[in-house]
Amino acid sequence: MKTETESFRNNLFMKSTWMIGGEAGFGIMTTGILMAKIANRLGYSVFDYIEYPSLIRGGHNSYKLTLSDEKVYCLQENINILVCLNEETWKFHQTQLEDNAVVVFDSEIFKPQSSKKLQMLDIPTGKMLKELNGQVVMKNTIALGASCALLGINFQDVNMLLSETFEKKGKEVVDYNRQFAKRGYDYVIDRYKALIQPVLSQNKNNKQLLLTGNEAFALGAVIGDCRFYAAYPMTPSSSVLTVLADWQRKTQMVVRHSEDEIAVVSSALGASFAGARSAVGSSGGGFALMVESLSFSGIAEIPLVVFLSQRPGPATGMPTWTEQGDLLFAVNAGHGEFPKIVLAAGDIEEMIFLTAKAFNLAEIYQLPVIVMSDMYLSESHATITQSILDNIKNNYKVNRGKTIDFVNEGKYSRYQITEDGISPRLIPGLKDYYYQANSYEHLQDGHTTEDSNERIAQVKKRTVKINTYLKNDFSTPLVYGNLE
Repeated sequence: MKTETESFRNNLFMKSTWMIGGEAGFGIMTTGILMAKIANRLGYSVFDYIEYPSLIRGGHNSYKLTLSDEKVYCLQENINILVCLNEETWKFHQTQLEDNAVVVFDSEIFKPQSSKKLQMLDIPTGKMLKELNGQVVMKNTIALGASCALLGINFQDVNMLLSETFEKKGKEVVDYNRQFAKRGYDYVIDRYKALIQPVLSQNKNNKQLLLTGNEAFALGAVIGDCRFYAAYPMTPSSSVLTVLADWQRKTQMVVRHSEDEIAVVSSALGASFAGARSAVGSSGGGFALMVESLSFSGIAEIPLVVFLSQRPGPATGMPTWTEQGDLLFAVNAGHGEFPKIVLAAGDIEEMIFLTAKAFNLAEIYQLPVIVMSDMYLSESHATITQSILDNIKNNYKVNRGKTIDFVNEGKYSRYQITEDGISPRLIPGLKDYYYQANSYEHLQDGHTTEDSNERIAQVKKRTVKINTYLKNDFSTPLVYGNLE
């Protein structure tokens, strides 16, 4: 018959889910991402998810992480290790605990009671803070050390990551964090040795990256040769702006924090008209403000990539939670009839691939392409091997379609009617050649018209592009599981 400790080890052997929870402002997210980075560096497959209210301080924050020696595609619902920095964490998440799961808590704060068979690890974080003369926020670092000890992670790996994380703040800050992590680590080693187990086979030679969906979009944009990105911050799309801004010097991409979403999309359309591959990003409410200009993109046939990361609406809705309620809105966005392409990524690998592809599609078909995400994908971290990323990058070829920078002879017609619906697109600047690109219906040469026959001809021309796309580039949806 298995002991409770053996059962705990067995539950963790192939896959383990760890969660930390506490009040906002107490470093829950910092501890979580450090844990995810350590696991990733040790070669584990990682997937995490954060929950937080739309508050700066207060409210309940949690960070949930599943790690395995096999590919993790989503979170495991049940929890194997729950770190409670306050009683609220226990109340909210005790029902998710596996039998024989480990609960880390401080009995000076609360004492968990449960009918389940659980392993209770009472760690006196308050006492440790007094002994080390530490601030209350340092409980999270004690918890990090204790969690790593419980999972059999060498403290050297913890120490290395702490050094890298806080090195810019100086050696004193690094040493300060290290002593709290070491105290939590040693406490578990000394008092709960029976539960310590290297639960997974570590593979440090497995080169892999830990990315959020937003970082994956940013990578896809770089691979796709995006030259201009504009946004106004709106959760959960905001970090694309900060990531691309951070990479700006390396990529030479123009990254613009505009005053509002109307300015965002207008500036991007201007950049695209001038020949720069351009993208914008927002969530539902911000995207709603961009819709008029989406129609402009449609009628002027100016390529544009739009990143739409969904959250629950309507209106402000629930800014920090996830929902997939904007698909039909995206498909039908814009007044009038014009073609657009909507791509929905299922994971970070698809996000990188589809984003890069979106820039080709936008220029080939000269229309807006919307790349969809949600808070769950945008803000969750997941591992991707370096080989997969290299494969996407090495197999990608920039295709600008019928974009031209010269005209052989004679008159140039920007909106020339063609068999495939796609007209030659001249980048402005060629001597003696110019055309109008505005929001009015137009003749083939771009001049405004209200003639019904010309209107019908241009609508048909734009519509034909969809048939061309379906014939040449459309990919059928991937189906997982049993269709029945």
